[in-house]
Amino acid sequence: MLLEASSQTTLQAVEEAAKEAEKSAGLARQTLDDLVNWLIGKSGSALIAVLVIVIGLKLVNWFAKGLKRSFERSRMEASVSGFLISIIRVIGYVLVFLTAATIVGFEVTSFVTILGTASLSIGLALQGALSNLAGGVLILMLKPFQVGDYILENNKGNEGTVVSIDIFYTRLKTHDNKVVVIPNGILAANSLVNLTDETKRKVEVKIAIAYQSDIKKVKELVYGILTEDERILSEEPQDVFIDSFDDSGMTLGIRGWVRTENYWPVTWALREKVKEVFDENGVEIPYNRVEVDVLTK
Repeated sequence: MLLEASSQTTLQAVEEAAKEAEKSAGLARQTLDDLVNWLIGKSGSALIAVLVIVIGLKLVNWFAKGLKRSFERSRMEASVSGFLISIIRVIGYVLVFLTAATIVGFEVTSFVTILGTASLSIGLALQGALSNLAGGVLILMLKPFQVGDYILENNKGNEGTVVSIDIFYTRLKTHDNKVVVIPNGILAANSLVNLTDETKRKVEVKIAIAYQSDIKKVKELVYGILTEDERILSEEPQDVFIDSFDDSGMTLGIRGWVRTENYWPVTWALREKVKEVFDENGVEIPYNRVEVDVLTK
Protein backbone atom coordinates (compact mmCIF):
# COMPACT_ATOMS: atom_id res chain seq x y z
CA MET A 1 0.00 0.00 0.00
CA LEU A 2 2.78 2.41 0.92
CA LEU A 3 4.63 1.63 -2.34
CA GLU A 4 1.51 2.25 -4.39
CA ALA A 5 0.85 5.62 -2.65
CA SER A 6 4.45 6.69 -3.24
CA SER A 7 4.21 5.81 -6.94
CA GLN A 8 1.03 7.82 -7.33
CA THR A 9 2.65 10.86 -5.64
CA THR A 10 5.68 10.65 -7.92
CA LEU A 11 3.45 10.30 -10.98
CA GLN A 12 1.46 13.39 -9.98
CA ALA A 13 4.65 15.42 -9.46
CA VAL A 14 5.91 14.43 -12.92
CA GLU A 15 2.60 15.37 -14.49
CA GLU A 16 2.59 18.77 -12.75
CA ALA A 17 6.20 19.41 -13.86
CA ALA A 18 5.27 18.51 -17.43
CA LYS A 19 2.30 20.87 -17.32
CA GLU A 20 4.49 23.71 -16.00
CA ALA A 21 7.11 23.03 -18.70
CA GLU A 22 4.42 23.02 -21.37
CA LYS A 23 2.96 26.24 -19.97
CA SER A 24 6.41 27.93 -19.96
CA ALA A 25 7.08 26.77 -23.49
CA GLY A 26 3.72 28.11 -24.61
CA LEU A 27 4.42 31.45 -22.93
CA ALA A 28 7.85 31.63 -24.61
CA ARG A 29 6.31 30.84 -28.01
CA GLN A 30 3.65 33.48 -27.44
CA THR A 31 6.25 36.06 -26.44
CA LEU A 32 8.37 35.23 -29.47
CA ASP A 33 5.36 35.46 -31.73
CA ASP A 34 4.37 38.80 -30.23
CA LEU A 35 7.92 40.08 -30.70
CA VAL A 36 8.03 38.94 -34.31
CA ASN A 37 4.64 40.47 -35.00
CA TRP A 38 5.73 43.71 -33.32
CA LEU A 39 8.91 43.83 -35.38
CA ILE A 40 6.96 43.15 -38.56
CA GLY A 41 4.43 45.83 -37.67
CA LYS A 42 7.15 48.32 -36.73
CA SER A 43 9.52 47.55 -39.58
CA GLY A 44 8.70 50.82 -41.34
CA SER A 45 9.01 52.86 -38.14
CA ALA A 46 12.26 51.10 -37.22
CA LEU A 47 13.73 51.92 -40.62
CA ILE A 48 12.76 55.57 -40.20
CA ALA A 49 14.23 55.56 -36.68
CA VAL A 50 17.54 54.18 -37.98
CA LEU A 51 17.64 56.90 -40.64
CA VAL A 52 16.91 59.53 -37.99
CA ILE A 53 19.78 58.24 -35.86
CA VAL A 54 22.28 58.19 -38.73
CA ILE A 55 21.32 61.62 -40.08
CA GLY A 56 20.90 63.12 -36.62
CA LEU A 57 24.35 62.04 -35.44
CA LYS A 58 25.93 63.48 -38.57
CA LEU A 59 24.11 66.78 -38.06
CA VAL A 60 25.21 66.96 -34.42
CA ASN A 61 28.84 66.33 -35.40
CA TRP A 62 28.62 68.91 -38.20
CA PHE A 63 27.17 71.50 -35.83
CA ALA A 64 29.84 70.76 -33.20
CA LYS A 65 32.64 71.21 -35.77
CA GLY A 66 31.19 74.53 -36.92
CA LEU A 67 30.88 75.69 -33.34
CA LYS A 68 34.49 74.70 -32.67
CA ARG A 69 35.70 76.82 -35.61
CA SER A 70 33.62 79.73 -34.30
CA PHE A 71 35.18 79.38 -30.85
CA GLU A 72 38.66 79.29 -32.39
CA ARG A 73 37.98 82.52 -34.31
CA SER A 74 36.80 84.19 -31.09
CA ARG A 75 40.00 82.99 -29.34
CA MET A 76 38.11 81.23 -26.59
CA GLU A 77 40.15 79.17 -24.14
CA ALA A 78 40.64 75.64 -25.46
CA SER A 79 39.50 74.04 -22.20
CA VAL A 80 36.21 75.94 -22.18
CA SER A 81 35.49 75.42 -25.89
CA GLY A 82 36.15 71.70 -25.55
CA PHE A 83 33.89 71.48 -22.52
CA LEU A 84 31.04 73.34 -24.24
CA ILE A 85 31.33 71.25 -27.39
CA SER A 86 31.24 68.03 -25.33
CA ILE A 87 28.05 69.18 -23.57
CA ILE A 88 26.44 70.10 -26.89
CA ARG A 89 27.37 66.72 -28.39
CA VAL A 90 25.84 64.82 -25.43
CA ILE A 91 22.63 66.87 -25.56
CA GLY A 92 22.41 66.38 -29.32
CA TYR A 93 22.92 62.62 -29.06
CA VAL A 94 20.26 62.30 -26.35
CA LEU A 95 17.74 64.26 -28.43
CA VAL A 96 18.45 62.12 -31.50
CA PHE A 97 17.94 58.83 -29.66
CA LEU A 98 14.82 60.08 -27.86
CA THR A 99 13.37 61.10 -31.22
CA ALA A 100 14.15 57.69 -32.70
CA ALA A 101 12.59 55.93 -29.69
CA THR A 102 9.44 58.01 -30.06
CA ILE A 103 9.16 57.09 -33.75
CA VAL A 104 9.43 53.39 -32.96
CA GLY A 105 6.71 53.72 -30.31
CA PHE A 106 8.52 53.70 -26.99
CA GLU A 107 6.96 55.84 -24.25
CA VAL A 108 9.64 58.35 -23.29
CA THR A 109 7.54 60.61 -21.06
CA SER A 110 8.41 58.73 -17.89
CA PHE A 111 12.08 58.66 -18.82
CA VAL A 112 12.12 62.39 -19.43
CA THR A 113 10.35 63.00 -16.08
CA ILE A 114 12.90 60.90 -14.20
CA LEU A 115 15.77 62.60 -16.03
CA GLY A 116 14.37 66.04 -15.20
CA THR A 117 13.97 65.17 -11.52
CA ALA A 118 17.51 63.79 -11.35
CA SER A 119 18.89 66.87 -13.10
CA LEU A 120 17.11 69.14 -10.61
CA SER A 121 18.50 67.21 -7.64
CA ILE A 122 22.02 67.24 -9.04
CA GLY A 123 21.73 70.95 -9.87
CA LEU A 124 20.69 71.81 -6.31
CA ALA A 125 23.55 69.74 -4.86
CA LEU A 126 26.12 71.36 -7.14
CA GLN A 127 24.64 74.86 -7.19
CA GLY A 128 27.87 76.64 -6.20
CA ALA A 129 30.03 74.68 -8.63
CA LEU A 130 27.57 75.22 -11.48
CA SER A 131 27.46 78.94 -10.72
CA ASN A 132 31.25 79.14 -10.93
CA LEU A 133 31.22 77.06 -14.11
CA ALA A 134 28.64 79.34 -15.74
CA GLY A 135 30.60 82.38 -14.57
CA GLY A 136 33.80 81.04 -16.11
CA VAL A 137 32.08 80.39 -19.42
CA LEU A 138 30.60 83.91 -19.44
CA ILE A 139 33.96 85.48 -18.62
CA LEU A 140 35.75 83.59 -21.36
CA MET A 141 33.04 84.32 -23.92
CA LEU A 142 32.29 87.98 -23.11
CA LYS A 143 35.86 88.83 -22.04
CA PRO A 144 35.35 91.63 -19.49
CA PHE A 145 39.02 90.99 -18.74
CA GLN A 146 41.80 88.78 -20.07
CA VAL A 147 45.01 87.25 -18.78
CA GLY A 148 47.46 90.09 -18.14
CA ASP A 149 44.82 92.70 -17.24
CA TYR A 150 44.91 94.44 -13.86
CA ILE A 151 41.46 94.31 -12.27
CA LEU A 152 39.76 95.41 -9.06
CA GLU A 153 36.77 93.35 -7.99
CA ASN A 154 34.22 95.26 -5.97
CA ASN A 155 32.90 92.39 -3.84
CA LYS A 156 35.87 92.00 -1.47
CA GLY A 157 38.16 94.68 -2.89
CA ASN A 158 40.76 92.22 -4.22
CA GLU A 159 42.95 93.55 -7.00
CA GLY A 160 45.87 92.33 -9.06
CA THR A 161 47.05 91.11 -12.44
CA VAL A 162 45.05 88.23 -13.93
CA VAL A 163 47.39 85.24 -14.31
CA SER A 164 44.83 82.58 -15.28
CA ILE A 165 41.14 82.12 -16.00
CA ASP A 166 40.09 78.56 -15.25
CA ILE A 167 36.71 76.86 -15.52
CA PHE A 168 35.79 77.49 -11.87
CA TYR A 169 38.26 80.10 -10.59
CA THR A 170 40.23 83.16 -11.68
CA ARG A 171 43.67 83.79 -10.19
CA LEU A 172 45.13 87.24 -9.54
CA LYS A 173 48.70 88.11 -8.60
CA THR A 174 48.92 91.12 -6.30
CA HIS A 175 51.64 93.78 -6.37
CA ASP A 176 53.36 92.05 -3.43
CA ASN A 177 53.41 88.71 -5.29
CA LYS A 178 50.51 86.99 -3.56
CA VAL A 179 48.02 84.88 -5.53
CA VAL A 180 44.31 85.53 -4.92
CA VAL A 181 41.86 82.84 -6.09
CA ILE A 182 38.36 84.20 -6.80
CA PRO A 183 35.35 82.03 -7.78
CA ASN A 184 34.11 82.91 -11.25
CA GLY A 185 30.54 83.10 -9.99
CA ILE A 186 31.46 86.12 -7.86
CA LEU A 187 33.22 87.88 -10.73
CA ALA A 188 30.32 87.26 -13.10
CA ALA A 189 27.66 88.42 -10.61
CA ASN A 190 29.39 91.56 -9.30
CA SER A 191 30.89 94.69 -10.79
CA LEU A 192 34.63 95.01 -11.32
CA VAL A 193 37.06 97.61 -12.62
CA ASN A 194 39.47 96.74 -15.44
CA LEU A 195 42.35 99.17 -14.96
CA THR A 196 44.33 98.14 -18.04
CA ASP A 197 41.65 97.64 -20.67
CA GLU A 198 42.25 101.15 -22.05
CA THR A 199 45.60 102.30 -23.42
CA LYS A 200 45.54 105.65 -21.55
CA ARG A 201 44.84 106.66 -17.94
CA LYS A 202 44.47 109.97 -16.19
CA VAL A 203 46.94 110.72 -13.40
CA GLU A 204 45.53 112.87 -10.61
CA VAL A 205 47.62 114.20 -7.74
CA LYS A 206 46.37 116.42 -4.92
CA ILE A 207 48.66 118.48 -2.71
CA ALA A 208 48.01 121.16 -0.11
CA ILE A 209 49.38 124.72 -0.39
CA ALA A 210 49.18 127.63 2.02
CA TYR A 211 46.50 130.32 1.66
CA GLN A 212 49.14 133.01 1.19
CA SER A 213 50.62 131.20 -1.85
CA ASP A 214 50.67 133.00 -5.20
CA ILE A 215 48.18 130.90 -7.20
CA LYS A 216 49.41 132.15 -10.56
CA LYS A 217 53.01 131.30 -9.74
CA VAL A 218 52.07 127.90 -8.34
CA LYS A 219 50.17 126.99 -11.49
CA GLU A 220 53.05 128.08 -13.72
CA LEU A 221 55.44 125.88 -11.74
CA VAL A 222 53.16 122.85 -11.97
CA TYR A 223 52.48 123.30 -15.70
CA GLY A 224 56.24 123.42 -16.19
CA ILE A 225 56.59 120.08 -14.39
CA LEU A 226 53.88 118.53 -16.56
CA THR A 227 55.53 119.81 -19.74
CA GLU A 228 58.99 118.54 -18.80
CA ASP A 229 57.89 114.94 -18.20
CA GLU A 230 57.79 113.26 -21.63
CA ARG A 231 55.64 110.42 -20.30
CA ILE A 232 52.74 112.85 -19.80
CA LEU A 233 50.86 113.05 -23.10
CA SER A 234 51.04 116.58 -24.50
CA GLU A 235 48.08 116.07 -26.86
CA GLU A 236 45.75 115.36 -23.94
CA PRO A 237 44.39 118.04 -21.57
CA GLN A 238 46.45 119.02 -18.53
CA ASP A 239 44.70 120.68 -15.58
CA VAL A 240 45.95 122.52 -12.50
CA PHE A 241 43.20 123.87 -10.24
CA ILE A 242 42.12 124.59 -6.67
CA ASP A 243 40.20 121.51 -5.59
CA SER A 244 39.05 122.60 -2.12
CA PHE A 245 39.58 125.04 0.74
CA ASP A 246 40.58 123.30 3.94
CA ASP A 247 41.32 124.30 7.54
CA SER A 248 45.08 124.60 7.13
CA GLY A 249 45.34 125.50 3.45
CA MET A 250 44.07 124.92 -0.07
CA THR A 251 44.14 121.61 -1.95
CA LEU A 252 45.73 121.86 -5.39
CA GLY A 253 44.56 119.36 -8.02
CA ILE A 254 46.90 118.24 -10.82
CA ARG A 255 45.73 116.12 -13.77
CA GLY A 256 47.44 114.71 -16.82
CA TRP A 257 47.14 111.72 -19.16
CA VAL A 258 49.71 108.93 -19.55
CA ARG A 259 50.03 105.53 -21.17
CA THR A 260 48.46 102.90 -18.93
CA GLU A 261 51.78 101.21 -18.19
CA ASN A 262 53.23 104.55 -16.98
CA TYR A 263 50.42 105.35 -14.55
CA TRP A 264 52.12 104.49 -11.27
CA PRO A 265 55.68 105.58 -12.21
CA VAL A 266 54.39 109.00 -13.30
CA THR A 267 52.16 109.35 -10.23
CA TRP A 268 55.05 108.73 -7.86
CA ALA A 269 57.49 110.88 -9.84
CA LEU A 270 54.98 113.76 -10.07
CA ARG A 271 54.49 113.87 -6.32
CA GLU A 272 58.24 113.94 -5.70
CA LYS A 273 58.89 116.57 -8.37
CA VAL A 274 56.13 118.88 -7.09
CA LYS A 275 57.55 118.71 -3.55
CA GLU A 276 61.04 119.41 -4.86
CA VAL A 277 59.99 122.39 -7.03
CA PHE A 278 57.79 123.86 -4.27
CA ASP A 279 60.70 123.72 -1.80
CA GLU A 280 63.03 125.42 -4.31
CA ASN A 281 60.54 128.25 -4.95
CA GLY A 282 59.34 128.79 -1.41
CA VAL A 283 55.81 127.43 -1.89
CA GLU A 284 54.65 126.32 1.51
CA ILE A 285 52.95 122.98 2.01
CA PRO A 286 50.90 123.50 5.20
CA TYR A 287 50.24 121.02 7.95
CA ASN A 288 48.07 121.02 11.00
CA ARG A 289 49.53 123.00 13.85
CA VAL A 290 48.60 123.37 17.48
CA GLU A 291 49.55 126.62 19.14
CA VAL A 292 49.80 126.64 22.93
CA ASP A 293 50.07 129.88 24.85
CA VAL A 294 51.65 129.55 28.27
CA LEU A 295 50.78 132.29 30.68
CA THR A 296 53.36 133.00 33.38
CA LYS A 297 52.95 135.19 36.43
